[in-house]
Amino acid sequence: MTNITPVAPTLAVVGLGHAYGGIDDTTIAETGPAAGTSKHARTGTVVAAWDVSFDVAGGEALGVIGESGSGKSTVMKSIAGDIMPTTGRVTLQRGDGTTAVITEMSPAEIRALRVNDLSIVHQNPADGLDLRITAGGNIADRLTAAGWRNFAAIRERAAELLTRTEVPLDRMDDPVGSFSGGMRQRVQLAKALANTPSVVLLDEPTTGLDASIAAGVLDLIRGLLDEFGLAAVVVSHDFSVIEMLTQRCVVMQHGRVVEHGLTDQLLEDPAHPYSQRLVGAARA
Repeated sequence: MTNITPVAPTLAVVGLGHAYGGIDDTTIAETGPAAGTSKHARTGTVVAAWDVSFDVAGGEALGVIGESGSGKSTVMKSIAGDIMPTTGRVTLQRGDGTTAVITEMSPAEIRALRVNDLSIVHQNPADGLDLRITAGGNIADRLTAAGWRNFAAIRERAAELLTRTEVPLDRMDDPVGSFSGGMRQRVQLAKALANTPSVVLLDEPTTGLDASIAAGVLDLIRGLLDEFGLAAVVVSHDFSVIEMLTQRCVVMQHGRVVEHGLTDQLLEDPAHPYSQRLVGAARA
């Protein structure tokens, strides 16, 4: 009999929780989906997320879906190191095979991680780009932060990434502020992929885009995730986005995971009433 060694997930989130205010067992018990709120009535504590666990392997995209206030943004910020959670652990397998425990890292260590191993594609491209400089310059910023110094090599890499994200090379030296929303999002994707990260976080990647432009961006993202074999987490309130990009998903409501499973199965036969409502809205 052949022994098969399990492959460690590229990203693992275990027991993640974050609360704004004092926390105890009563606060946890009296918030969440059953209580219909993430804010404790007596203390005012907001349990933004609690007991959230999932993992993502390389080449896989996992969706985190829920309406505003569901906790999905808190989970994303905890993975990115923007906030330190109240409890739980987030680990990432770097490209060199070492493990980063994001929930135990200093701000400087997190900044370095986000240059090389963890990229974020923001809902608003202005949060991930410097609109005052060129498309090529935005990518060059990420490369030089990682130690690239040869101008010709940097420019060649920028041109390669812009081509892959379908940004015309004759716009490479134009300020990003002159681009349309969809084109800015493509440049942000190019910048996020610059140093071939292990994990990419996509936060509402098509919000604010016209439907036809959003569809093109989603097609592009799906192709790039397959091409680069990244582990991806896609946060959205829209099941149609989750359907297009992910293989598995978790559904969050009032800071808790209420359902998880294969995306196609959840879309076909959601078990939780909240999931049913989200699927119904996506199908409308």
